[in-house]
Amino acid sequence: MPASDIVAIMTDYAALASTLTEALGPLRPVAVAYLNAPPAGVTRFSGTTPSGCSFWRLASDGPGFYTVPSDHFNCPIGSYTHAIDLPADRAVELAETLSLMAGIGYVRMEEVPSIPRLSQQPACIYYAPLAATVVDPDVVIFAGRPAPLMRLQETSAAAGAASTLPLLGRPTCMALPAAMAHGSVMSSGCIGNRVYTGLGDDELYLMIPGPRLADVVAQLPRIVGANSTLAEHHRGRRAALSVNNGSGSTP
Repeated sequence: MPASDIVAIMTDYAALASTLTEALGPLRPVAVAYLNAPPAGVTRFSGTTPSGCSFWRLASDGPGFYTVPSDHFNCPIGSYTHAIDLPADRAVELAETLSLMAGIGYVRMEEVPSIPRLSQQPACIYYAPLAATVVDPDVVIFAGRPAPLMRLQETSAAAGAASTLPLLGRPTCMALPAAMAHGSVMSSGCIGNRVYTGLGDDELYLMIPGPRLADVVAQLPRIVGANSTLAEHHRGRRAALSVNNGSGSTP
């Protein structure tokens, strides 16, 4: 068949999402794609939000949509990590926000140049629940409690898709370009993200590069099964080797 006649078949993301949910429970996966043009048939976001990560929450709750750079101007930090230049009349907002953060001891100005960023400004950004995405995502955001995210991170490592980066913190949005450049990363989130998205106090994030997601999901049965076997092994050892010396209940 001539190369010109070959039609690319998109990954079945609904099936991947279903497999992930069955194995790990609900992790609210959101697909994110940085595009040169809007996807056909997808509605542009209408309204305003205080942060770029607000779009994650909106996408997890409903159908997919796309944004343009101006939709992100209210978030100077998110605009920075996404290589979005603020207009001249608002450019000072980034410096003001960083000055506030530095002034209260939240961040050091010398840290800013090392914050991961996209390599170039996207023409538009697409957000959708993983199961409903109509384009291949560049990165997939998973939000949930540590135990299932631990298993998913281990699965990513088994697939050779994990980065060697440590647990990332503020700003949360830097985890997206970091995952795209280095592999799956875990993020503790930041206070702004938690306020804007409603992320629970007992929840974290894991970002997985979209092109590696199918490889990661393929490793799920092995890693989930291994965790189940090891859990029983460690429970047995705890029961056999723990001694109560009267100081309280057995560990």
